[in-house]
Amino acid sequence: MIYFLSDAHIGSRAMADRHEHEQRVCALLRSFAADATAIYLLGDIFDFWYEYVWRKPEEYTLTLSTLRELTDSGIEVHFFIGNHDIWTFGWLAKQTGVIVHRQPEQLTIAGKRCFLAHGDGLAPSDIMQRYPKNIRRKIRRFMLLRRIFHNPLMQRFFSLVPPAWGDKLGYGWAKRSREKELAHPFGYKGENQEELVLFAKEHELTQHLDYYIFGHRHIELDLELASKARVIILGDMFKLYTYAAMDENGQLTMENGELIIDN
Repeated sequence: MIYFLSDAHIGSRAMADRHEHEQRVCALLRSFAADATAIYLLGDIFDFWYEYVWRKPEEYTLTLSTLRELTDSGIEVHFFIGNHDIWTFGWLAKQTGVIVHRQPEQLTIAGKRCFLAHGDGLAPSDIMQRYPKNIRRKIRRFMLLRRIFHNPLMQRFFSLVPPAWGDKLGYGWAKRSREKELAHPFGYKGENQEELVLFAKEHELTQHLDYYIFGHRHIELDLELASKARVIILGDMFKLYTYAAMDENGQLTMENGELIIDN
């Protein structure tokens, strides 16, 4: 089996008990070892991750050891950066054996052509024409922040900030985002409004694929397009506990991890 999971946001200060949450996510990951040939982690596994120049991440001991166990057992673990865990510069891969992907990828998995990405920054080319001025302003602000976060020079500057200050900023920012989402969930916007669905539809005009698999949105979606491609949005690992599993024939199903964790 091949497993796809995203948006665990391990370490979030918005969790009632972040250590219990990490244990639950790691229990699910360890359960995959029974039959997994590969695991794809599609971003925001950590709520905030930064590999400082003079201090490596210390908080996620259980998660890091779980990933090491999986890769040591011969399972390929692919780690796609999200918008909360962009800042890995080689240490994560070295310590855990994961394969880090910094960009979306088109891969053939179990004979199926797949587009894999966290999903932040992906939208149809006419995105600005689809929304009123106030929404366009928010989109521009998000894209500006995304460019700053991905800029190597800005990353270097941040690495010089004392880790205690950087952690306070990173975890605090992420906490506010998580609390806002939990208080006001932003659900599925519909086939003609959901940016990742629109992105897939536009991509299908030039190249047909079998699956588009995303994280980021914290909604569970399995939508078949007119082209017969399926758009999968994986949900999350702190409210929904949903993920996807693909068998050796390329058949993909959405699953609920709480059933496994609680048994």
